Order: sequence, then C-alpha cells, then structure tokens
Amino acid sequence: MSSLVELRHLSIEIPLRDSSAAALSRAGQAGTPRSLPPSLFAVSDVAFTIASGEVLGLVGESGSGKSLASLAIMRLLPPGLRVSGEIWFDDGGPARNLLALPEEEMRNLRGRKIAMIFQEPMTALNPVLEVGKQIAEAVSVHSRISKKEAWDRAVEAMRDVAIPDPARRARDYPHQLSGGMRQRVMIAMAVVNRPQLLIADEPTTALDVTVQAQILALLAQLRDKFGLAMLLISHDLAVVSQVSDRVAVMYVGRVLELGSKQHIFRAPAHPYTCGLLQAVPSLASDRTQPLRTIEGTVPPLGAELRGCPFEARCDLRIPQCTHDLPLLVEVAPGHWARCPVVNP
Repeated sequence: MSSLVELRHLSIEIPLRDSSAAALSRAGQAGTPRSLPPSLFAVSDVAFTIASGEVLGLVGESGSGKSLASLAIMRLLPPGLRVSGEIWFDDGGPARNLLALPEEEMRNLRGRKIAMIFQEPMTALNPVLEVGKQIAEAVSVHSRISKKEAWDRAVEAMRDVAIPDPARRARDYPHQLSGGMRQRVMIAMAVVNRPQLLIADEPTTALDVTVQAQILALLAQLRDKFGLAMLLISHDLAVVSQVSDRVAVMYVGRVLELGSKQHIFRAPAHPYTCGLLQAVPSLASDRTQPLRTIEGTVPPLGAELRGCPFEARCDLRIPQCTHDLPLLVEVAPGHWARCPVVNP
C-alpha cells in the first residue's frame, strides 16, 4: 500500500511570553523557581505514515500531543505555535507538503480530501442551525451545486450513517438529538464529500457502551464502503484494538512505540505500552486485587528531559535512560520501539 499521509519529524513549539514563563517557573518542584527555555515542545520529532484505506490508532495519556498532531495535519493549530517538519499528502497527483501549502489550497483540501470528527459534537455543531443545513454547508463550500442538491446530499449522508428517517431528522437542531445522534451527524458532515483521510479525535468520548459500539461499527462500515484511511485518536485501548490496523503510542509529545495491532497488543516492547495494557481490566482480572497502575505522573510541560521521557516512571530503567533520548529502533519487522532496554 502506498502512503497517503507521511509525517516527517513533526514538531510543535509553544513560544513562552515572560508572564507564561514566570507562571510555569513558580510551578516548579517544591515551589523552587526553575529556569525555562523561551519555548516548549508539545510535540517533538513525530513520524508515521498512513496508507490508503488503513486505520492508524494514536494512543496515549491526556496531554501527550495526540490532538495537536492531528490539528497540524488539518492546519488548524492555534495561532502563535511554531510548526516544523513535513506532512506529505499524496491523493493521486503530485505529493504535497501540507505545511508549505498556501492557505487557499489548504482550505480546498480541508473538508474535501481531509476531514475531521472533533471531540465534542455538542460544541462543534452550531446550536441555532438545523443539522441538515450544517452538513449541506460542508457540501456547498466545495461544490458548485444548487442548495437543493446540497440538501439532498446532506440527507443521503445522514442515511449513510444510519440516522433513521434522515429527511425529517435533517430539520432538527442539535439539542433535539441524543449524544449518539449528534456524533453521527458529525460523522456525516465529515464523510459527505468522500474524503480520502478521516481524522477521528476521540469519536466515542462521553457515549455509553452500547452507542460506542454502534459508532465503532459505523466507522468500520464507512471505511469499507468509501475506502477511507483513518487516524483514530483515543486514550481507550479497547476502542483502538477494535478498529485500527496499526497503532502509535505517544508520551510527552513523542512516539515511543509503533507497530501493527498484533504487535502492540500481543507483544508490546516499550515499558510504557506494557504499563498501559496491564492497567486495563479484563474478565480474567483478579477482582480481589487492585488494578495495576503506572506509578508517578506525566512530566509537566517544560520539564527538562534529557533522556527517555518515561524514565522516572519505569521499573526497567538503566543509567543510560537518564542521559540520551533512545532512538526509535525496529525490534521486529514493522515494529518500532524507543527503549534502550529492549534495544540493547
């Protein structure tokens, strides 16, 4: 499979104003001020590919940089952040570096070739506009068609995502729909223009288990029907295991492990990935014992990390872990990990 999207050395830097630096310094250990650089890296040297029709799961704790990386692909990062590296997109013509495209060209791709399902459907949808009109607007922006044709395509997209009686429900406002229905509307809006890449940022957050299963099944159906490639962002390992072909594990802005779903869930190589999987309860878990946890906390933004970012919480750490950032090394065909213990 050819790569539809390729991230090369993507880094996202947050410049610090004097007031921000002072506030973070005051939050240093035991109240002792700590010197800070003029900027902080929220995402650092991230690289991965997504092939046509493939689903890549991006997992990690909150604050690991997952959503920032996806917003960089869409070129929707907040103003003021500094982005370096390359994001190549090959939609069948000459491959283009999205970070170097003029805004007008990027706007033409966004929503048509690359679409995104945002985390909170209630805040992402306009509360005073019928949901059908919001989907139709996504069509009209990229197609010179009549309002009726755009409306018909919106209703058809709602039918594609299994919303019952779509012609009637298209006249509803977001507050008239359940959480699951609003999420389906967001998916319909994302796929109405038949994009090649769909970015799903926590698509099942705040949904109950039954609705969550329905949304995951729907995403799988749409992938098969339209040949979508997907970047699925989640902290829920169970969700990722059901949908993804490959998985990238992020921690403090870096990819620590990358491999097929089988590699990550059956033979994890990085201690952080192992800790995440051991913390997930299962039917075989001993209910008389507390769940296993990863000791410690995620390093705060701006913490000085010379070696492995997971070193302070790792039971397998060796002296080398504190000095140098481990390289991302192939431990098995197609399976990469950033750990000097598993890559001696």
